Amino acid sequence: MTNPLDDADFLTAPAPRDCAIRFFREVMPDRPRDEIQAAELIATALGIYEATIDGKPISSSVLDPGWSSYEWRLPYQTWDVTDLVREGVGPMRFELHLGNGWYRGNLGFEGANINYGDRIGVCAALRITYADGSLQTVLTSEDWSARESETVRNSLYHGQTIDARLRGAGTELPVEILDVDRARLFAQISPSVVRHESIRPVRVNWTPSDDVLVDFGQNLVGWVRMRVRGPRGTRVIIRHAEVLENDELGTRPLRAAQATDVFVLSGEDDVFEPTFTFHGFRYAEIQGWPGELDPDQLEAVVVHSELHRTGSFECSDLLINRLVENVVWGQRGNFLSVPTDCPQRDERLGWTGDIAAFAPSAAFFYDVADFLDDWLRDLRMEAEHTEGRFVPVVVPDALKYAHYDGDFSFPEIGPTAIWGDAAVWVPEALWRAYGDRERLAAHYPAMVLHLESVRRMLSPDGLWERGFQFGDWLDPDAPPENAAAAKADPHVVATACLYRSASFAAEAATILGLEDDASQWTDLAQTTRRAFQEHYLRDGRIQSDCTTVYALAIHFGLLDETDRAQAGERLAELVRVSRYRVTTGFAGTPFVTWALSETGHIDEAYRLLLERECPSWLYPVTMGATTVWERWDSMLPDGTINPGEMTSFNHYALGAVADWIFQVVGGIRPLEPGYGRILIQPRPGPGITWASAHYTSRAGDIDVSWTLDDGSFALVTTIPDGGLAKIVLPNGTTHHVTGGTHRFTQSLSSLAEPG
Repeated sequence: MTNPLDDADFLTAPAPRDCAIRFFREVMPDRPRDEIQAAELIATALGIYEATIDGKPISSSVLDPGWSSYEWRLPYQTWDVTDLVREGVGPMRFELHLGNGWYRGNLGFEGANINYGDRIGVCAALRITYADGSLQTVLTSEDWSARESETVRNSLYHGQTIDARLRGAGTELPVEILDVDRARLFAQISPSVVRHESIRPVRVNWTPSDDVLVDFGQNLVGWVRMRVRGPRGTRVIIRHAEVLENDELGTRPLRAAQATDVFVLSGEDDVFEPTFTFHGFRYAEIQGWPGELDPDQLEAVVVHSELHRTGSFECSDLLINRLVENVVWGQRGNFLSVPTDCPQRDERLGWTGDIAAFAPSAAFFYDVADFLDDWLRDLRMEAEHTEGRFVPVVVPDALKYAHYDGDFSFPEIGPTAIWGDAAVWVPEALWRAYGDRERLAAHYPAMVLHLESVRRMLSPDGLWERGFQFGDWLDPDAPPENAAAAKADPHVVATACLYRSASFAAEAATILGLEDDASQWTDLAQTTRRAFQEHYLRDGRIQSDCTTVYALAIHFGLLDETDRAQAGERLAELVRVSRYRVTTGFAGTPFVTWALSETGHIDEAYRLLLERECPSWLYPVTMGATTVWERWDSMLPDGTINPGEMTSFNHYALGAVADWIFQVVGGIRPLEPGYGRILIQPRPGPGITWASAHYTSRAGDIDVSWTLDDGSFALVTTIPDGGLAKIVLPNGTTHHVTGGTHRFTQSLSSLAEPG
């Protein structure tokens, strides 16, 4: 198939590394502009680009073409620019503004200095169709001109410097051509990154250092847009941070990321918007502002991939409502081109473990089908090209290009549980949510790669006891300096995860009609289950005897009925002994409330969810958090920042409890993939007297609301037209209904714990 950019050149120019480049050309239309019937622009870049026609942006998107596994997959975008090219008369001015982005971004932590290449480049084709059917095509080529732009510094981590005095007056540059393999180009799948709402300051104060401190009231991802007028050459400096410490910006969690934008004034009315970077922040410190600052001159622009909201939840506990919104904001900030761990420090990488834990929750809040499908295609390419053919811990796998300053080096990591299991668990979440068989087939080869890589790591006993494991990462009892020092035996965790992955791979193979594969993955799952029981289970106790191992064994289905009941009792006991504080890390947190409710301990699950003392889901909310933290105690009770090196205030992984909140408290679950049939089964518990949940499924809108009032339970649910639903009331009574609104009541005296 012919690629629309096959005949267009990738343009570059020998500009200073920090400087963004403007490529431009004036084009005379073949016919009068009012005879233009249609026009489209196709473009991509090694770096990030912005395109304008006659000075007007061709789209609302930013940071195009986003981040991908550039070595094998480079998306191009197609924009309808008909209205833009019709406007005016005479020649059109076509400009492409090119920055470093992720391609030449010095990415990574500990001075990793990760870059995909030394030279950035941009490629575009403008195709104009006239009323008489004639076609005019304008391609990037050596005929274009280039100059240094007013953006004299651009870095995703460090920020952007815009010198308004240089607008239209940058140094001219010779245009050069990059040789790029066109086989890697493909039409964009993932939604573009766009500006969403803008937020005005809620508070403007002066810091002890006599700088202006602006609080936007919400930890967000994006940048500050400002309107300002002052003497020519005045430098206005904006530093960003998520939290305050001692009434100053808390910048230590940023590590090496400077997160600083600089604006040099022209002397006239200036509007600045640093669109070649992004920051994770709630607070902005401004230095050098000319005169008195009017808060209306500032706004925080929220930026993330364009996703359609599908799910919402509310209940009688306001802190739970804030927790759910914190999870939403965490997803928004970290679903920026790829699913990242954090949006603020010198990292922002596509850690596979985070999204493995969070994918089911993500699919409730937003339609993530295209976003995660695209990322999974990168995952497959990275796994296929990794020496040893295993899933890397970050996708795109930028870490393979690390050149660390000093003595630090990232350890060699092979197949890992949870992180590698993203190859299976993320497609599983998408299958449950959307029921897309074609995409399941596209993701299945990466499942195979992962399981084959793990099979090579198994001991003779069939246990996953070889190789590095993150284990129950960020167990709250681990010391700040050693996030892997968890209570849960990492091999118990890994073997449990293997069982879950092999089980779903067998299900996927069956769905896809791959009988031999289904048989081998079923055999692997059964062998793993037997090995787990034989070597890790003794008299109803699981090796390392902590909440995480019981949560995984119960929820993944590793135990027979008697052992499962005993494990449930032990899990509930551990939760009570811990006074309902959370004692799990990345591995156990998504599943602990599930395991409790599935074994008849709904009261313990609710009390665990509603606990406010640290560590708990609600402790950060009581501390004013507006996103989910990386650590349960990223901020200590005295208002100081956790001393650990990893202390982000915007991580979604520990917010994976939202999946349980939706499905168990809210009561909306799929009985079939894609909600072909629906299960409505809210499970009320102590501390919440009403709840409502909404989900826009592929089958249509689903609504549930329930109340506990005056000695009775009342449920109202709306099922999509033509839909089939099974309603299970708290006493176990079952009803089968079709589309429409249905109401049920029962006396509280008849409530019983369903099995």
